[in-house]
Amino acid sequence: QVQLVESGGGLVQAGGSLTLSCAASGRTFASYTMGWFRQAPGKEREFVAVIRRAGGSTSYADSAKGRFTISRDSAKNTVYLQMNSLKPEDTAVYYCAAGPLYTTHAGQYSNWGQGTQVTVSS
Repeated sequence: QVQLVESGGGLVQAGGSLTLSCAASGRTFASYTMGWFRQAPGKEREFVAVIRRAGGSTSYADSAKGRFTISRDSAKNTVYLQMNSLKPEDTAVYYCAAGPLYTTHAGQYSNWGQGTQVTVSS
């Protein structure tokens, strides 16, 4: 098991940027695939980005491609989500997750953070 704590959310105007961080506890961080998901009010949780445990491969939702970048720092046990050109439709609670598989499916992740709110005003 790994404990995850997100930070970095907030209120930003459309076109602005935010960087989310997810700090992981434990010495097994490097063995986990890390993903970012989001959930807007009244909607299901959706995939945003994923990075392989070795850090070499990444994948993004179509809505995030070209605007968001996922990265990880194993020395700091932290995964990041750099979000640029934010839009009002990016408003959601953003969650990081850790799991054994390189997948975009939320059900395959066994460890979740508490979430951080991102609000983009128009």
